[in-house]
Amino acid sequence: MKDAFGLPQSLLVLGGTSEIALATARRLIARRTRTVWLAGRPSPALDAAAGELRGLGAEVRTVAFDALDPDSHEAALGKVFAEGDIDLVLLAFGILGDQAHDEREPAGAVRVAQTNYTGAVSAGLVSARALQAQGHGSLVVLSSVAGERARRANFIYGSSKAGLDAFAQGLGDALHGTGVHVMVVRPGFVRSRMTAGLDEAPLATTPEAVAAAVELGLRRRSETVWVPGALRVVMSALRHLPRGVFRRLPV
Repeated sequence: MKDAFGLPQSLLVLGGTSEIALATARRLIARRTRTVWLAGRPSPALDAAAGELRGLGAEVRTVAFDALDPDSHEAALGKVFAEGDIDLVLLAFGILGDQAHDEREPAGAVRVAQTNYTGAVSAGLVSARALQAQGHGSLVVLSSVAGERARRANFIYGSSKAGLDAFAQGLGDALHGTGVHVMVVRPGFVRSRMTAGLDEAPLATTPEAVAAAVELGLRRRSETVWVPGALRVVMSALRHLPRGVFRRLPV
């Protein structure tokens, strides 16, 4: 069960090698979390992540999970919940894709959509049902400010995150009053492996800053978290710009 501050004692990470997820796990282990499940494709990176978290004092187990195989989600996640209650599910998987390439080769765009949206819908619903069955828990969904308004430079990725964001908000409404809390996290540009080599956007942040915002959001039982917080105002302005003006911005 969660402690008096709303922080989890048990954590399931969907996307077990995500830098943001691992920064969040490290932060939560330093507070109260003692049991961690890392769900992801079996790999040396997943094993290394588990080893690192064990070194911090947590009991860590891994489970094979593939976002692109929704038919397997019920069994994979059911295995985790069968071992005991989970206080927090962190949905952290996703891919950026290559906009220029994926416009020319639609199969790449489909992979982005299937990973970021279709896979997340499946895993999110399976996790939500399990949390509801146990009567408590939080589902934290890593969205993105890219989903607030599609930009020419990354509209394939942005559209997938827009769909995910809308799904997570609706799921939160559906679960209101059940004991299950859904929190949507909208980071801006995060300095990570996924963005390595890209031009850094204004108000760039780090996995550690996102992790701190997740912790604070859990304590407050927030429904939406922006990282950094100033992006809430920035995106509110951009969202309401006339399309002709927005199209001419260097974004």
